Amino acid sequence: MRRIDAATVRQELDPASLVDALAAGFRQGAEVPPRHHHTIAHPAGAAGTLLLMPAWQVGGYLGVKVVTVFPGNGALALPAVMGIYLLSDATNGTPRALIDGPMLTLRRTAAASALAARFLARADARRMVMVGTGALAPHLIEAHAAIRPLQEVAIWGRDPAKARALAASLALPGINITATEDLPGAAAAADLVSCATLSQTPVVQGAWLKPGAHLDLVGAFTPQMREADDEAVRRSRVYVDTLAACPREGGDIAQPLANGTLTADAIQGDLFQLCRGEVQGRRSPSEITFFKSVGHALEDLVAAVLLGERCKVC
Repeated sequence: MRRIDAATVRQELDPASLVDALAAGFRQGAEVPPRHHHTIAHPAGAAGTLLLMPAWQVGGYLGVKVVTVFPGNGALALPAVMGIYLLSDATNGTPRALIDGPMLTLRRTAAASALAARFLARADARRMVMVGTGALAPHLIEAHAAIRPLQEVAIWGRDPAKARALAASLALPGINITATEDLPGAAAAADLVSCATLSQTPVVQGAWLKPGAHLDLVGAFTPQMREADDEAVRRSRVYVDTLAACPREGGDIAQPLANGTLTADAIQGDLFQLCRGEVQGRRSPSEITFFKSVGHALEDLVAAVLLGERCKVC
């Protein structure tokens, strides 16, 4: 069994190849049991969480991601979220690889958004706004640039210094990457608005979005969190990564469903249906599209298998 570190995961999982692999994975499907969620009591502080996320394809590979979340780790100079991915042979259970969990998650999450944008963003999308400056932001920029002809990327964050630092750290051929403090103006000019924040209240207003824009919402992974307002929902054709989980887990869908802004039958479809041709993606150059993701264990499995093939353990 090989141990595969974060640097290798990032190097080997290029966005274009991973998007193609995810498209094939969503067409094929997999066995994905419900996520296991356990609370771990802490003797002196906030409780931790243990998450177990398995998936397998019969006759193929079996994977499980083990994630721990300990909110008090900041005081110990440790990440709050840590994890590992175990990839095994699904025909005999032989372990093949132990993979860095956080980097695998970053790469597959960004690639899933780019996969959605392949169906939903305009083919000529050239201007992107990245809302958020966390660990996922550079991966989202790289992934979207791999499937759309981006020429300009503006990065906005609550801390302008972090936005400037992120912009200065990125170099993608042919793309001008800058920081902005004018989110309304940047969003109004953007063909693609991608959000990866932990906001409890909407950061992006639907009134800002121009005809033809695509809104990609990746943060706000609990029902209490929100990145876009109700007006964004009203003006858009709405899609999700998975119909089974997203409406109950992501606040950008759960809250509009609860307040009546959105109805369940108004959700156009998910990545399974888009990849299988069961629902249509973008229908006109002028419509606004809206994609919300909360993640799916199939994405981890597909990314791990592609990585295993490239590292010659599969």
